Amino acid sequence: MLDVFRCPASKAPLQWLSRAQLEALNRAIADGGVQSTAGAAVDKPLSQGLITTDGKLVYRIEDDIPVMLAEEAIGTTQFNDFPH
Repeated sequence: MLDVFRCPASKAPLQWLSRAQLEALNRAIADGGVQSTAGAAVDKPLSQGLITTDGKLVYRIEDDIPVMLAEEAIGTTQFNDFPH
């Protein structure tokens, strides 16, 4: 079913967030300062997520449901050395 989902902002295909990407993202969230694309603070760690194939946007999955709202995506350009 993953092949059906596309990034609502860029229409790029999505793939599962790797373990290294998930750990890096959750470390950054724990350290504070992570923001959604709309500028809202992200303070809850992700248990899983989807990332665009270009590696620029992350979408969280809550209760096995992808949250596919562009304004709630997390841009990876705010991190130094985010794993790809």
